Amino acid sequence: MDIEVLRQEFSVCKVRDIKDVDFNPDLVFVGKTNEEISLVCETKAVPTCAYVSEGGWRAFRVSGVLDFSLTGILYGISKIMADNNIGIFAVSTYNTDYILVKKENIDMAVKKLSEGGYRVKYSK
Repeated sequence: MDIEVLRQEFSVCKVRDIKDVDFNPDLVFVGKTNEEISLVCETKAVPTCAYVSEGGWRAFRVSGVLDFSLTGILYGISKIMADNNIGIFAVSTYNTDYILVKKENIDMAVKKLSEGGYRVKYSK
């Protein structure tokens, strides 16, 4: 399976309202529950409405479109990360999965994923 390392640095935030969120960058994720609104965005695009923000995240994208019948995609990646004490923040879209790790762990994560049989490439 191919995994792409994205070049951007990301932040994971809590926001009060999404009206001030810039949805123009290529990657913006919003999750809403009855308790919170979470936002993952490029660090340079953290909105002023973010009342909690943790930067320093890098992301992997599982390459290609994943069929819903596929199982164990996140499990395989997260197990490698857990076995190597690398924390993750996972986000899924209709097409694929994104796995964020702290930027200080990106090189180790790439190494361990490669050793685990994943083909890891860097985005342009």
